[in-house]
Amino acid sequence: MSQYQPFVLFGQSHEIVLALTVLVPVMLAILVRTNASRGLARAICCSFAVAIAGIWAIWYIVAYRNGWLTIGDALPMDLCSWAAVATVITLLRPNQFTYELAYFWALAGTVQGLLTPDTPYDFPEIRFLVFSIFHGGIIASVLFLTLGMKLRPYLESIPRVIGWTLFYALLAGFVDWMYGVNYGFLRAKPSHASLYDLMPSWPYYIAVVVALGVLSTLIYYLPFFLADRLRALRK
Repeated sequence: MSQYQPFVLFGQSHEIVLALTVLVPVMLAILVRTNASRGLARAICCSFAVAIAGIWAIWYIVAYRNGWLTIGDALPMDLCSWAAVATVITLLRPNQFTYELAYFWALAGTVQGLLTPDTPYDFPEIRFLVFSIFHGGIIASVLFLTLGMKLRPYLESIPRVIGWTLFYALLAGFVDWMYGVNYGFLRAKPSHASLYDLMPSWPYYIAVVVALGVLSTLIYYLPFFLADRLRALRK
């Protein structure tokens, strides 16, 4: 029997993680924009990158030592892993291509993961810490890159992100077929509570996920679209 309490969805620990994921990057963005310090911004970006990469490495070490590592979670074939790679690259070398992938994948995908964590136990169990820091770090980094570094998606970002997401789905589907695993939840719904519980059975929920993915991409672009329209009207 574990010495840790079972994870409680939207319990105190979960709510603290959600709050910090938003508050920390917002406060850092205000600090950077107030001081206009490129050195400080660079240091924050590097810190975020080290945190994401470091906790990812720690997960592999801990999972291997505890016998948790299987072909179903050892490969970087979940969308959050791809979001992590895009985010770390953007933090270390800011560019539009990886930023827009990180932005949409983090907000449309990783946010859902953080809202419904796949972890059995609550704070301070190692899986809770790793999951929270990894997923929260991705989202916080994207928020900082957007609010603090002034990066943003554009209209032409949408078809590029949709195209790369479809490429990910095809590759994940191939890996699922080859090894009998469930990356991208393409073969079955998650075993833990999630938004998938409200969807129809396999394979029909996949069409719903695709539709929601496109819709969420449009929603997360909407603030920039409205800002551009307002700016144009003022001119």
